[in-house]
Amino acid sequence: MSTGSYAATGPRGSQQPPPRDAECSQQRLAETRARAHARCVVCGARDDGPARLCFTVTDNGGVEAHICINDDFEGYDGILHGGIIATLLDAAMTNCLFAQGRRGLTAELLVRFRHPVVTGTPLRLWAGVERSSPPLFVLRAEIRQTGQVRATAVGKFMAPSSGRD
Repeated sequence: MSTGSYAATGPRGSQQPPPRDAECSQQRLAETRARAHARCVVCGARDDGPARLCFTVTDNGGVEAHICINDDFEGYDGILHGGIIATLLDAAMTNCLFAQGRRGLTAELLVRFRHPVVTGTPLRLWAGVERSSPPLFVLRAEIRQTGQVRATAVGKFMAPSSGRD
């Protein structure tokens, strides 16, 4: 497997892996998540049904999810709590690695809160790989609401050294 940067770009010019068969990537995402991340509070399966948050592989090799979060997760009235925003961005980047058939532990997470994320309004969560140099992966994520970027993140992920899968 080669290392280094990818050539294709996603939102705001971030580099993405070359296009892959979306169905194959979606299967890899589901299998890796089920094997290594089944109990995740954000995207793991609930005891009573399907996954909490489902990600779909995009044509550019990233992942996205659409969700509307109610006021149970507010910080200030009508505004999604910043810790929840950071958690969603981290989960998106983790699932993007799963779509590549990889696992990674968050080593660093830089979140920029650009505009309030409003509760009760649908949002789009997106993530893509910016750089892949195993065991280090750099990913980018964003939350959009009503067409506006509300929060962004850059995360550095390290492949687990334990070999546990």
